[in-house]
Amino acid sequence: MRQPPNILIVKTSSLGDLVHTLPALTDAVRAHPGLRCDWLVERAFAEIPPWHPAVARVIQCDLRGWRKHLGRTIFGGDWARFRAELRSTEYDVVIDAQGLVKSAWLAWQARGPLAGPDRGSAREPLAARFYDRTYAVPGHDAAHAVERARRLFAQALDYALPDAPPDAGLERSRFPDPAQPQPYVLFLHGTTWSSKRWPLAHWCELGAWVAARGPRVVLPWGSDAERVDAEAIAAACGGLVLPRLGLTAIAGWLAHARYCVGVDTGLAHLAAALGTPQLSLYGPTLPQLTGAVGANQVWLTSGEHHTIDRERPNTVEVARVREVLSGAPISA
Repeated sequence: MRQPPNILIVKTSSLGDLVHTLPALTDAVRAHPGLRCDWLVERAFAEIPPWHPAVARVIQCDLRGWRKHLGRTIFGGDWARFRAELRSTEYDVVIDAQGLVKSAWLAWQARGPLAGPDRGSAREPLAARFYDRTYAVPGHDAAHAVERARRLFAQALDYALPDAPPDAGLERSRFPDPAQPQPYVLFLHGTTWSSKRWPLAHWCELGAWVAARGPRVVLPWGSDAERVDAEAIAAACGGLVLPRLGLTAIAGWLAHARYCVGVDTGLAHLAAALGTPQLSLYGPTLPQLTGAVGANQVWLTSGEHHTIDRERPNTVEVARVREVLSGAPISA
């Protein structure tokens, strides 16, 4: 009997990108019961891969730290230790699910045939030169990131692409329950691009509207600027500003929330993967390409757009958001 494959996934960052890859791993495990998977990831996101039950080992890299301390990396043994760990196992296939030159170069250090998107499919076409096996998948501007990953894994591991909806394989019960005394709605207001942000005044107005219906508004943050915004929103609605938390603790808040409202941010993708009902608001990006995917997800956009535009602001009206939330299970 053929043994289940032993694979390495290379998807180093970021939060949303890692979450988008989880359904492909679920597909692979269903097609190859007993499949063993290791995952190469940036240190900042190392909490995420073990959330999937198929991941046996996480190998951490630190590209930013290596570049910043190049002498220590080369002469202090950091790179040698990393490469020894990476090469301690021989894999049946190494899948670069990122399609960048940096991820392909890291994947090339591992032992095993290297698979990835072909030149016409990779985010950076030069990455395809590193691969032993290349596969055509829809371009990043032609299909959702989840679909692209699922198609890549199906070809690399030789199984039919499932018709089932994507399943990230995350069990809500494994994440800590904040045990709040009242239902709460998470506002996922922080994001990297300034154009993805929803106006602070809109968040404050919506927060007061939600609080008047019973749930408490809860606000995570990831930077000092986001903390300041969270405090302003909380002041407008009696909300709770969370302390700085690790990803597993934040996942607990997401998993047990009554509802989430968010912009295009990694935490929104994680909430969707956990199956938490959510409304996501889009401005410069396209939800059909990178939207929050999962059960009970609703998208609102700033207009009918077909291209990504980093300068296009998030102009979703508060009235449209209230209309959606009026029919949503935001209170007990």
